[in-house]
Amino acid sequence: MSNLSPVTIPCTNPATGAPLRYRRTLPDDALQAVLTDGLEAQRAWALRPPEERVEPLLRVAEGLRAGAEASARLMAEEMGKPLAQGRAEVEKCALACEHYAEHGPTLLRPEPLSTDGGHSALHWRPLGLVLAVMPWNFPFWQVVRFAAPTLLAGNGVVVKHAPGVPGCAETLAEVFEGAGLPAGLYADLVLEEARVADLIARPEVAAVTLTGSTRAGRAVAAAAGAALKKTVLELGGSDAYVVLADADVDAAADACVEARLVNSGQSCIAAKRFVVVDAVREAFTARVVERMAARRWGDPLADEAVDLGPLARVDLRDALHEQVTASVAAGARLLLGGEVPDGPGAFYPPTVLADVRPGMPAFDEETFGPVAAVVPARDEDEAFELANRSVYGLGGAVFTADAARGERLAVERLEAGSCSVNAMVFSDPRAPFGGIKASGHGRELGALGMREFCQAKVVRVAGGV
Repeated sequence: MSNLSPVTIPCTNPATGAPLRYRRTLPDDALQAVLTDGLEAQRAWALRPPEERVEPLLRVAEGLRAGAEASARLMAEEMGKPLAQGRAEVEKCALACEHYAEHGPTLLRPEPLSTDGGHSALHWRPLGLVLAVMPWNFPFWQVVRFAAPTLLAGNGVVVKHAPGVPGCAETLAEVFEGAGLPAGLYADLVLEEARVADLIARPEVAAVTLTGSTRAGRAVAAAAGAALKKTVLELGGSDAYVVLADADVDAAADACVEARLVNSGQSCIAAKRFVVVDAVREAFTARVVERMAARRWGDPLADEAVDLGPLARVDLRDALHEQVTASVAAGARLLLGGEVPDGPGAFYPPTVLADVRPGMPAFDEETFGPVAAVVPARDEDEAFELANRSVYGLGGAVFTADAARGERLAVERLEAGSCSVNAMVFSDPRAPFGGIKASGHGRELGALGMREFCQAKVVRVAGGV
């Protein structure tokens, strides 16, 4: 590729529209230097035993906590996250670092194998430099949940963060670089989207992970496949929460609304479709409308008590509104919200649609914002058929008075990578997380997440050791 001139990437406050800051993209020669230095650092890092890679992760946790308030404000400023949720995101990142520092070396121990003759073992060896293409909606968590286990496994990381969160990207780079990692082992890349395919193809990059839209996942998977490089993809979702006839309606409504509105509804694993059997649908819908209407929305930096901030960009808000209006035109009933408010910013009110059915955008597509779609189902069988009638398969939940039966239904009948019974779905450093179908492949977090970017290497020693 030619030595491209730097491009300026701006960032604005989604609550006010005011410009905040900008970054300039790397020219090609600077990018190559970053990759060369990163690979050299990674090769030395991989020779250290896992126990010697622990201390920097603990210092990352310390650095994150020390800057938690400033980081929460950055998230509010750049993508509209309420301050309390921003603080919680930073703390979750710190806990993930501590989890892998405590358990990672054990997860990477060689596993003895029973083979004919001699001694055999399965070793978990790093792949090299791993590229991460990261989103704006959880600008700290998405990076840390990938970087912590990947670094501890002996890899280096290069992060191409979303353009709308430059301050978050720079802060993370400062925290990792200040934690005692070898210079170059963590690199923050400022690049145009169009250059990602070229970056994936470069020999210094061993593998790639992306969290983002299904469209972006297809593009990254195509580039990685052409280069025969491994991918882990966490993509879109249209999670179905199935409410059965024996469910506690109040508790189900509480969990569903919380799951729909986390991060102002801008989460791949947010509840998006409430599939409710007819026996409890009217009561459930009334409670959802009541709880959604009670949520307070506004600028999180002007009012810390708000539950919902703006959407990340005006174009995203407008696209969401188009999905709502198209669904209503197709027969959905608007019970709450559904109007773009006057004034600046990318705000959208809590919105409830009833009688949502296949063929409507609110059913077929991912709605990235505070829009709840209530889907009617005659009975349990139709409820699960509707829940699974989606190209997505990230998360899902079942609500029933019989928890054991609910678990069986979640295992056998919900087509999703992460499921809950009588609770919302969320990620946890101790458990693998990821989707199926158009929601991606591979896993993050847990032991599987650490080993995704390891080579499973078998070594046989004749005669034993």
